[in-house]
Amino acid sequence: MGAGPAALATGTNLPVVQSLHDALPPAVKDAGVIRFAGDSHPPYRTVAPDGTVTGIDADFQAAIGQVLGVRTQTIVVAGLPAALQGMLAGRYDAFNGPVKATAEREKQFDTITWMTTRTAYVFPTDSTAGIARVEDLCGKRIAVVTASVVEEQLNKLSRFCTDSKRKATQTVGLEDTDATLVATRSGRADAAGMTEAAAIDVTQRQGGNKYVTQTEAQGAAKDDLALYVPKASGLGPVLQQVFEELFENGTYVGIMSRWGLNQVSVPKPVFDAATRG
Repeated sequence: MGAGPAALATGTNLPVVQSLHDALPPAVKDAGVIRFAGDSHPPYRTVAPDGTVTGIDADFQAAIGQVLGVRTQTIVVAGLPAALQGMLAGRYDAFNGPVKATAEREKQFDTITWMTTRTAYVFPTDSTAGIARVEDLCGKRIAVVTASVVEEQLNKLSRFCTDSKRKATQTVGLEDTDATLVATRSGRADAAGMTEAAAIDVTQRQGGNKYVTQTEAQGAAKDDLALYVPKASGLGPVLQQVFEELFENGTYVGIMSRWGLNQVSVPKPVFDAATRG
């Protein structure tokens, strides 16, 4: 069954569910490891200089590995396109976002929705850009991760701005969330767009920042954020059952509480949410 799944940061030790281990695709079972693609995106993943990865994703990976009796591994990639393409090429088995569940992507991937969030915009507390509410972002330079759900929401915000006779936002596309925050600190951008979960983490754990959250009136509905698995692998239905187990045994609530994200949690995991009817 592999050599010792990782421990959760919460200290939880979960028993192997043999029926779920037995249901793993042969390729995963034989390898004894599930390979997750992951970019630098706190609080989902924080990559230390030595390559160690911590965060929500690391905690969920540890729990998944314990339940399945296999190891999990994070392979750091440069953003969502690299993760999606790498999974389709067989280099990675899964990607835990943040990425929105969409009908178009569910043609190739199974998705397991385990979180919901809105888009928020972080800026330094000492900013002189005059940002006090979302409308103040109109005409400003906003750093976002290229091809992310946040970039999609920023486009909607920009349309809100022009529809209300304000200046359009200016998109500064970058590789990962760390880069967007560096851009705001250096003055290359006025704010950094990210999921509300990431904004909560940045403001609570790093300090020196504030954030505003985009509303439905400004084009932002709540997004279903999901774990992605290539359909062809057969791993998706097994991971859905693992998440159901984590919800039932309290591990899900424990991890979300540890990271202060109860407000963006969901009551149950949903399989292929965008196309389930």
